[in-house]
Amino acid sequence: MSLARRLSRWFHAVSTGWVTLAALIVFLIFTATVLPSQAAQADAATGGAPSPDTSLIYTPQELYAMAEAYGATGRAAYIRARFTFDLVWPVIYLAFLVTAISWLSRQVFEPERAWAQLNLIPVIGVGLDYLENITAAWVMGRYPARTPIIDVLAPMFTFLKWVFVGGSFVVLLIVLGLALRRFVARRARQ
Repeated sequence: MSLARRLSRWFHAVSTGWVTLAALIVFLIFTATVLPSQAAQADAATGGAPSPDTSLIYTPQELYAMAEAYGATGRAAYIRARFTFDLVWPVIYLAFLVTAISWLSRQVFEPERAWAQLNLIPVIGVGLDYLENITAAWVMGRYPARTPIIDVLAPMFTFLKWVFVGGSFVVLLIVLGLALRRFVARRARQ
């Protein structure tokens, strides 16, 4: 059995309704309290300039323009946030997405089906998020020096992160819809 299949099965095994509910509550509390204050701190430190993290598509030249706009203080704040706040936030959204997708897909798919491994999509998104953080922070830390290759990888990781994180929410909505349909069909048969 592959590592991916074993990881997927483990996620299914630990994703009970209560674990999923707890992950949802932590996700909602963090989103409502920590994210707004972190965004305000980032805006204050960078003068409201665009951020690689919230961009979908940007070029290496635009990344350098962000670094320039941030100034030394903003770049230092950006790097600090990547290795403090942005170590925790991906774990929180990963826990929510993995448990919710796992728990709901267990209501819809047999564990042996390939569809049951959709719960691994958020893991890829978080891996890409961390790669984005490392590469963008590396560019910010070396600015005004150029960082060839890394400056090309950062935008690629950002784009792919959003594909997989956004895709995770799409998968979540799909399995939620399928689970609700199955629930309604069962209730109608009773």
